Formats: sequence, structure tokens, C-alpha cells
Amino acid sequence: MHALRLRTAMNTALTAKNALKQQNQELLERFSAGESVTALVSQRCRFVDELLIAQWQAHQLDETPIALIAVGGYGRGELHPQSDVDLLFLIQGALAQSDEAKLSQFIAFLWDSGLEVGHSVRTLDETIAQGKADITIATNLLEARLLCGPQAMFNTLYDKVREGDFWPASDFFVAKRDEQVMRHAKASAFDLEPNLKSCPGGLRDIQTITWVAMRYFDASCAEELVAHGFLEQDELEELLECQGYLWQLRFALHLISGRDENRLLFDLQRQVAELLGYKDETQLAVEQMMKRYYRTVRRVMELNQMLLQLFKRATLGHTKELEIQPIDEYYQRRGSFIESLQADLFKDPVEIMRVFLHAARNSNIKGIYAPTLRSLRRARRALQAPLMDNEDCRKVFLEILRHPRGIASLSLMHRHGILSAYLPAWRNIEGQMQFDLFHAYTVDEHTHRLLLNIDRFSQTEQKDEFPLGSILINQLPKKGLLVLAAIFHDIGKGRGGDHSKLGAVDAQDFCDLHGLNKHDGRLVSWLVENHLVMSVTAQRRDISDPDVVAEFADRVRDAVHLSYLYCLTVADICATNEKTWNNWKGSLLRDLYFSTQRVLARGKEKPVDIRARVREHQGKAKKELLRRGIKEKSLDTLWQRFKADYFLRHQPNQVAWHAEAILKHKHDEALVLISKHTTRGGTELFVYSQDKPKLFATVMAVLDNKNINVHDANIMTSKDGYALDSFVILEQDGSPVSQISRIQGIKKALVKALSNDTAKLPKFKKLPRKMKPFRVPTQVSFLPARKPGTSMMELIALDSPGLLAKVGDIFYRCEITLLAAKITTIGERAEDFFMLQTRDGQQLNETQQEALSEALAKALDTHNQV
Repeated sequence: MHALRLRTAMNTALTAKNALKQQNQELLERFSAGESVTALVSQRCRFVDELLIAQWQAHQLDETPIALIAVGGYGRGELHPQSDVDLLFLIQGALAQSDEAKLSQFIAFLWDSGLEVGHSVRTLDETIAQGKADITIATNLLEARLLCGPQAMFNTLYDKVREGDFWPASDFFVAKRDEQVMRHAKASAFDLEPNLKSCPGGLRDIQTITWVAMRYFDASCAEELVAHGFLEQDELEELLECQGYLWQLRFALHLISGRDENRLLFDLQRQVAELLGYKDETQLAVEQMMKRYYRTVRRVMELNQMLLQLFKRATLGHTKELEIQPIDEYYQRRGSFIESLQADLFKDPVEIMRVFLHAARNSNIKGIYAPTLRSLRRARRALQAPLMDNEDCRKVFLEILRHPRGIASLSLMHRHGILSAYLPAWRNIEGQMQFDLFHAYTVDEHTHRLLLNIDRFSQTEQKDEFPLGSILINQLPKKGLLVLAAIFHDIGKGRGGDHSKLGAVDAQDFCDLHGLNKHDGRLVSWLVENHLVMSVTAQRRDISDPDVVAEFADRVRDAVHLSYLYCLTVADICATNEKTWNNWKGSLLRDLYFSTQRVLARGKEKPVDIRARVREHQGKAKKELLRRGIKEKSLDTLWQRFKADYFLRHQPNQVAWHAEAILKHKHDEALVLISKHTTRGGTELFVYSQDKPKLFATVMAVLDNKNINVHDANIMTSKDGYALDSFVILEQDGSPVSQISRIQGIKKALVKALSNDTAKLPKFKKLPRKMKPFRVPTQVSFLPARKPGTSMMELIALDSPGLLAKVGDIFYRCEITLLAAKITTIGERAEDFFMLQTRDGQQLNETQQEALSEALAKALDTHNQV
């Protein structure tokens, strides 16, 4: 549409707004039809150009000494459907009142038409002064483009911005590099809801390369870098390909959200994937889309690192020479980088591996020098077969694996795509994500972080965080076997089927190919197949039950397998997301480790004596209580009311704590205790009260209202009908509940709630935004129960607000008694275990199981419809 038509057709802001909406609809249709996003971004920019020019004339601003200049992304000629329109109004001096009024009316028109306008009104001197003071303003000015107004004014600005003293190329490079470092520190390239512009490997990283080039070469676009010999043609094509995909995502995101949204939020990801044409297959459509996204940003990060290092050498090399130390006839260390001395060295595939072996052997090497990296990238693309098919490469890989700093080199191999060039199965998991709230990283990045965690166990400063791991890691016969198991533990994901079994087969084949002995190969394969067993046992089974520990010991077989598995399990949990690991889980795993170690040392012929354990716990608790002045007769009378299970499930210090408080409690109201010291890394909550209907549901409702997480529950009743309920609770961030005011508030709320006989549950908080895209159908299954007269139920459901309170309410309505619970939250999923029995102390029959399953599914699935 020409400017004249726009001027006549859009004489009101409403008609302009409708025209912009109509154009967005047209862009949506053309985008859906597969038209190039590059063309659509340019078309959107031209449309806005024409609108602004038409309105500039309509408001008679073409008769004023004002230059209308597009800056920033708009200045580059790139405009996504909802992007900001950044404008500079360049003036010669103070505006006449009439001109100022026209300009104000023009800006108001743009806002009323629905455009997001960022603008400034400055003289030339003000513009240059602010540009010199602010790198962001300086960058925007580099991309300035005249839309209307005096050409001479714009030319003067253009020339001033390109003068050497405006921003010297070296200063500009340092400022943009520092800006990028700060931006990267705020986010990860592998965020679940990444920001397409600012995340590492995002659009800003591509633009940073262009900006630095513009300043150094006075280039107007990335294509000019090829002519300057700074960028190779294939690198340019790769950059443009990556930018094109990120543009597709951003364009679709703007169209779907209807706003300038650059974050791929969970509630938008499915729609974006659908608009881009992805379909659910073995992997979900959204997982396929995100897989390509994560692979794309990794490519951008590598190119960005290489090109900025080349710029650094060009702009700062003459002032900051790096120390050079020879390594051998083929390599040298330049500063903290390894550099090859022959341009065609990597034509021999073994040399690709030797780079990383040298990095393992030299702790001063942190990266690869840019010219060497360029050669390595070229060699990587030219490979015709996996590096592990080469026998000499396999020998070098095993040297890296066995080296004390081998993990640092594996990390470098991963960063530069050599791990996938070596191991084809690794390529399959690169960028592989799972659409949930539990796995915060792609499979390859999670595994990479797991390897780094194994390395951390060996570091002295980590002994406080991982006290057992830091001991065991140095006692393992061959640490390299643990590293191999880590590499393969999730390598089967994304194929369908049990990834642990698939990975175990891959690991065994790998070990055979690399000539490991049969014992070592079987150990690695066993670790991969069983890498989840210890975590599941500790978090979802009752590890105070000797039978549970004995069964786990049977699976582990010996102390060596146990030590390897413990190290792999802890490193795995810590690498899943930043919030998963806490002292509670650490304590559970340590307890399971030592319990299993005792079983293995004792052997099968000496089972645990249950009665002896009860007497031992009572004896130790009594000794402490008598020392505190508690009368033995009162204590014996109290304990006669308790069942043996109580003493089995609590340690002597807990038994003493409970007993002293109960004997001193003289009130009719419930007794609520909250420990001052952590129990298994959490805070213990103990409730003693005459048993009443829905007691569990009431306690859960109060804790949910207080934003408290429950991880463990022992629900017991004394012989005379008193509740002896223990819970392990944590704050939302996984820390123990420790603030005195917080503890007092929880106690007060619980006592008040337990004194109220109302059967009605309170209203719970709404489902958080992040949870809304997820559907977790309620699944109820009954497992074999070891304890006679009980039933073991597993519940999988959406972890919605008030979940446990609702479950407790259903138990009450179905006349079911809860004996114990293990509460596990995995992202958006609750995977909880409950030990149940009927009101008359029997296990649930099939009819009762079906009725309970139906009631839970109906209540929880209905609640979670959003």
C-alpha cells in the first residue's frame, strides 16, 4: 500500500489499528503457508514504514526541521508482528510550539493505533553525548535508518557515529562482550522457558557478532564479513540458518500471544509447535520443536565464542599478547587456549581426539583457540564415520576417560560437538527435552552436568555438601567406569521403551568395542540399567522396613556396586534441576547406603531382630528421659499405650522428644511439636491428639495453606485411640522450616484447625500458570503389601494445590485408614505411596480398591480441568 493510500485510508487511529490487525492476520496466513520468515519480517517493517511516513505527512511534520529515524531492530529493517518500533526524532534545537504539538499528536496517534513505540527527541549533540555514555544507545545508532526529514541532518549523524572517537572499535568490543557476559549470567541456554532474544545462543548473540563487525569493519550486515575474510561462507550460512529458525519461533510466538513476547512459555509452546507444523510422534511435537531450538542455540554459542575471540585478537591483540608455551611439535598453549601449529592437522581423525587429551593433561587449558576451533569445526563436518570406529581414536578416548581431569576434557568435547562425533548415540540425545517441570535441562546437558558433579565429589571444598560422596569417589576401584555409566545412563531416552534397559545394552556394546574386560563391562551396564533404583527406594519406599533394605541389598549384591550406585545417584539427582537436591534427599540416600552396607556385611544368615530393635530404642530413650527427671512409672504407662511399630519407625531421640512433651502436656487441645533440629535434612512435625475423622486431611490443608511441602508421613494410632502422626516438612525451596515466627504460626494454625470439628475443606490456591499446560491423568494402582492386614497404594496425579488434603478427604469418605505415606513430587507430577487399611484393620478387598480408585480419579481429575 502506498503512502498516499495509507494517508487517506488511515485518518483515524482506529482505522490504523484495524489495518495493523488485518496485516497481522495476513502474516499469519502467509506464515502458516510456509512463506519465508525473512520475507515476512521485512514485509512487516515496510508496512510500518509506510504507515509512519503517511502519518508524518498527514500531521504536516514533513514541513518541520525534524528527522524521523528508525533505530535498533526497526532500524535494521527487521520487525516481528508485535516488536517495539524504536524511533529517534532528531532536532536542530528547541522546537517551535506548533511543531512540538504536531510531534506530540503524531506520537499519540502511533500509540492509539496499537504500535509499541519507543522514542526519544534529541539534538545531534545530545544524541552523540548519550551514545558515548551508553553502549545500548550507541548500538542502536549504528543501525539508524532515515524515514523522513532532512537528509543532511541524518548524514551528519551517520558520520559522527562512525568517527573513531565515538566508540573506538576496541572499547566497543569490550563493552559488547561484557554486556553479553552479564546477560548470560542471568539465564541458561537450556532454560525450560527460554528467552529467544537474551538467552545464551539466542538472537542477541547473533546480533552481537554483527554489531562488533559493524563497528570494526563499518559493515552493514553479516554477509559483508565474508568479503572481509573474517567469516567463512559456510559459517555465514550456519549463522543465517540459526537466525532463521529463531526468527520462526519468535514470529510464531508474537502471532499466538498477541504481544511482544520473547519467552517460550509452557502455555505457548504447544501452540507454537503446532503453528510450525510439528506433529506428535514418538516424541511430542513440542519436544521435537524444542530439540531443534536447543541444538540451534548450541551452534550459535560456538560460533559466537569463536568469532568474538577472533574479534578480540583483531581489536586487542596488539595490546594483550597471550603467553605461549610449547606442548609438542603439533600444539602449543596460547594463554588458556590450545592451538594447533598446522592448519590441516585434523585431517587425521586421531588428532581431533588428541586435542582433548592434551586439555586433560594440562590444567591451564580452558578452551580452544579460535583459528584452531575453526579447523576443528571444518574437520568435524567432513567426518564420514563416527570417531569411535577408529581403533586409535578409541585408545585416546580411554586415556581421556582414565585421566584424573578427563571429565573436564569430556565437557570440552561436548561443547564443541566432538562427543557426538565420537559416539553416535550421544547425537540422538543432543537437545532432547522432556515437556515437564522436573527435567530442567536437555538430556545431553543433564548428563553433562552429572559428569561435572562427579568431578565435584573429588574437590576438597565440596566435602561439606557431599560428605559421603567425597569419600566414596576416592575409594572406587576405577572412577572411569562411573564416568562411562554417567554418559550412558540416559542415552536411551527419546527412542520409546525403557531408557534404562536400552542404555544398558548400548553401554555393554560400547565396553566390548573398547576392549574393557567382562567384569567392568557388566558393572557399567548394571549401573545404567539400575541408575534409578536407589533414588526410587530411598524416596518412595519405607527404608525403616528391614525387608525393603534387604530387597535393595539383593539387587545391589556387594559393597562395590553400592558405592558406585550411590555416587551415580547423587550426581544424577543434583543434575536434574537446581531445586531437586536438598538435605532431606541427601539424608535418605545416606541412611539407605549405610543400612544396605550393614545388611551386606551381616549377610543373609543374620536377619534383623525386630524385638531387639524395639527394646534398643526404648532403652536408649528411657535412659535419656530418666536423666531429664521423667518418672519411669509414668513413662512405662505411656509406652504401654503405643504399638511396637511406633518404636520401630522412630529413633530413640525422637521417642524421647515425643514422650517428654506428651507427659508434660496438660491441655485438652492437640499437642503439636516442631523440631528445632533437622531430621533427615528436614523438619519433623509431630501431632498428638485424640484421633478424629479427617485428621490427616486437616493437617495437610493447613500445611498447604502455609506453603509447606510434606515429604514423609507416619500415621499411627495408639491402642486407646490417640493419633501419633509424624511428618517431615520443608519450605518450598527445600530448606528446613527454621524461623521461630514461622514455626509458631504453623503450630497455632494446626492447633486451631484440629480443635474445629468442621468436615469441610478450605478453598485452595489456583493452579499456577506454569502448571496449566500439563495434564497428568490420575492413576491409582495397588501393590503387594509386605505387612499383613495392609494395602499399598501408589497415586500419580497433577501436583495441584491442596492435593494431599483432598486425598485425605477421599480416604475419610471411603472409610479408609491411612497408616503411612511417602510423598514425592517430580516437577508437575505427584508420585505418592500410601499404606492403607480398612476401619476394622483389614487390607482392602477388590471392591474397596475399585471404589477408592474411582473416587480419587473423579475428585482429582475434575479439579484439574483448566
